[in-house]
Amino acid sequence: MLERKTLLVSPLPGYEEEIGRWLWCLEDVRRTLITELTGISQSILDTKIDERQTIGSLLYHIALIEADWLYVEVLGTEWDPEISSLFPLDSRSEDGSLTHIEGQILEGHFYRLNKVREVFLSHFRSMDLTDWRKPRVLEHYDVTPEWVVYHLIEHESHHRGQIFQLLRKLRND
Repeated sequence: MLERKTLLVSPLPGYEEEIGRWLWCLEDVRRTLITELTGISQSILDTKIDERQTIGSLLYHIALIEADWLYVEVLGTEWDPEISSLFPLDSRSEDGSLTHIEGQILEGHFYRLNKVREVFLSHFRSMDLTDWRKPRVLEHYDVTPEWVVYHLIEHESHHRGQIFQLLRKLRND
């Protein structure tokens, strides 16, 4: 008999309740990604199949995009030097593909993802619903922190699916 589960969205403690619910969703996507990747080999992390990106490249990209949305769209400030130092390479190569990342250990990828998330979440602790829904006016669009979090959930979920497909292929070879 299967164990009965309780499937709930609970706000992260320390945040305005609605904001905390969205942040819980963001964290849940990350939790499943980290759980699935824990213990994979360097070979799996670095293998490229059918011109797809490596898992390492996708992890680098996920963290970089999260940091970029935080600093550019939500805060409208320069990047914190500590966070900036985690990204010595651009997001994309000259041909438009994701920058190829190879040889970085899994713990390094996890550190980058966790550090960016820690800083990201810290900026939402003091945010109220007014600021959460206040559009940031940028050159080409207006965007709210609420939409940024929605987008990052969608973005990481999409790439998590790609990573899980790569894992299945690599584990079956």
